[in-house]
Amino acid sequence: MSDSPGRLARLVDATLEATVVGSFTALGYQVRSRLEHWRDPEFARGRLVVVTGATSGLGLATAQRLASLGADLALVGRSEAKLEAARHQVVSTASGSVETYRCDLSQLRETGELVKTLGERPIDVLIHNAGALLGQFTRSDEGVETTLAVHLLSPYLLTEGLVGDDGFAPGARVISMTSGGMYTERFDLANLEMSPGDYRGSVAYARAKRAQTILNEHWQEVYGPRGLAFHMVHPGWADTPGVTEGLPGFARYMSPFLRTPEQGADCAVWLAGGAPGEPTPGLLWHDRHPRSLHKLRRTRLDEVDEVRARNALPVWCRERIDRALTSD
Repeated sequence: MSDSPGRLARLVDATLEATVVGSFTALGYQVRSRLEHWRDPEFARGRLVVVTGATSGLGLATAQRLASLGADLALVGRSEAKLEAARHQVVSTASGSVETYRCDLSQLRETGELVKTLGERPIDVLIHNAGALLGQFTRSDEGVETTLAVHLLSPYLLTEGLVGDDGFAPGARVISMTSGGMYTERFDLANLEMSPGDYRGSVAYARAKRAQTILNEHWQEVYGPRGLAFHMVHPGWADTPGVTEGLPGFARYMSPFLRTPEQGADCAVWLAGGAPGEPTPGLLWHDRHPRSLHKLRRTRLDEVDEVRARNALPVWCRERIDRALTSD
């Protein structure tokens, strides 16, 4: 872990965070990393790290960096050709092993099979990075809206399946990649899964990301006492295929200011390679600092509703998965 930042660095960090744009763009990364003298994490070597959505963007950058630090990598993607291309890129910097696993995370049956395949060696780090930001409503063959399947139901099924099969090593950590869109939405279980009539891709994406925060808190509460650690990461605004394809207008306008994929991946790498027991689990991280889950008052739940949400969402996920897996 990096040394604790000094007073000037803390002041600059707070100022950048208050501006949002300064924090999320390349400027935030550049200023913080220099002022705080960031160093590579020291404990990645020998850890088995599973990265979903590993064939491009943040996932590929995360895998390459961790491979260069000595981690063993398991790359998950939906295209055999893209997985093989990613494997070649990661192997070029790796000192550990690099394996690939083809799985379309919009298909829950495939995610269930992935649980069985990954369980052959205890996993030290699981990074939920795969994403989908779609312009049109799409539904999987199992009857689930794609954004929800990829961002919430498959991560739930994969994590719970590995817990149930003792697939995690002692002290393992699970890292979920979020985005700034999460800040615009209040968790509302009744409206979590959108229909063709009310669908907007950016809203579906933001709602799924907000739901991830509830799930992360639930997992930490339930599995934290067993020694597992759950973290969320906001990578900032990075120049990735997901941004350019899902938000083309935003990508064009912000192009000069976007982070590189490597800059966006840094915090996930830092968490994946951190010392045992560090940093504090159950939080949202951005540029190696814990951050608030809310920037708008209207997105906050009161204490009672927060507890209800943490109890209700896992039940809803299990029921929705069961319904999908038993559909014709």
